[in-house]
Amino acid sequence: MASSTVSAPKRETDPKKRVVITGMGLVSVFGNDVDTFYETLLSGKSGISLIDRFDASTFSVRFAGQIRDFSSKGYIDGKNDRRLDNCWRYCLVAGKRALEDASLGPEILETMDRTRIGVLVGTGMGGLTAFSSGVESLILKGYKKITPFFIPYSITNMGSALLAIDTGLMGPNYSISTACATANYCFYAAANHIRRGEADIMVAGGTEAAVMATGVGGFIACRALSQRNEEPERASRPWDKGRDGFVMGEGSGVLIMESLEHAQKRGANIIAEYLGGAITCDAHHMTDPRKDGLGVSSCISKSLEDAGVSPEEVNYVNAHATSTLAGDLAEVNAIKMVFKDTSEIKMNGTKASHLGLLL
Repeated sequence: MASSTVSAPKRETDPKKRVVITGMGLVSVFGNDVDTFYETLLSGKSGISLIDRFDASTFSVRFAGQIRDFSSKGYIDGKNDRRLDNCWRYCLVAGKRALEDASLGPEILETMDRTRIGVLVGTGMGGLTAFSSGVESLILKGYKKITPFFIPYSITNMGSALLAIDTGLMGPNYSISTACATANYCFYAAANHIRRGEADIMVAGGTEAAVMATGVGGFIACRALSQRNEEPERASRPWDKGRDGFVMGEGSGVLIMESLEHAQKRGANIIAEYLGGAITCDAHHMTDPRKDGLGVSSCISKSLEDAGVSPEEVNYVNAHATSTLAGDLAEVNAIKMVFKDTSEIKMNGTKASHLGLLL
């Protein structure tokens, strides 16, 4: 009887279907420059601090990854800047900086087929400040005092929509909202638009701005946040025995995803390649993961298969690392299920420095 053999995963070879990263843009507690952000992470500096955007003195959690001294100068005109929820301000700046980084400024975009360039920037919470202000106006002053921007600046697809309006990008345009996994879902969906030939370029990522009274208060109610008010920079501590929850954060991160063929034709700088991804569901609980990590481990396995990568080739995992009692354990169990020998794998979670809640 012939012994069965497992064939090595096959990677995509068609340059029209291979997806590469040609630009990056962000807004963060460390500023809006990708290189500065990276160097600050390497230095071990924390961007988590006490909240001063609103009076949090009576809150049981009084710290977050709050962005300070944010400037949209050169990216958003003054009139719109004053109206917009921070969620969309962050998105516009990160998105336009990503396009610049990919050598896709306004003059270049005008020469391209913009029906082949899409935008997919998701958000878990959307325009939470705009929504909260609208509700406040309704309660205190009546419905006639609600701003006409209440609905447009609250709904989750507005980041993608505003970015497309400003840049003239007419390809696939929508948003995805899947809590902490939002931006990863967007990268996966954006890559598939390119793989299916529906777009040459996708502007994809996530944006969030929930560091305000309603946002922080809501997460306190979920009992998911760390309460280390005396040492906020050490509050997010995944896998630590004394971990007590995650830390709120805000910002935006956007990638320019492009078919390899299109990138090479225009001589773009290729930063990395997207090999594959997958989507699964725990089907278990609103906030707690399955203890055995099956939802996560099956997603990792499907991702590796889609990417054409064997488990033995992986040497680093950037974990979700929520710092919650249940979440950290389930994640480790899932990783051990897929990667049988983890002795050579490095794993960490960068959110402890800049963002407690992943986009």
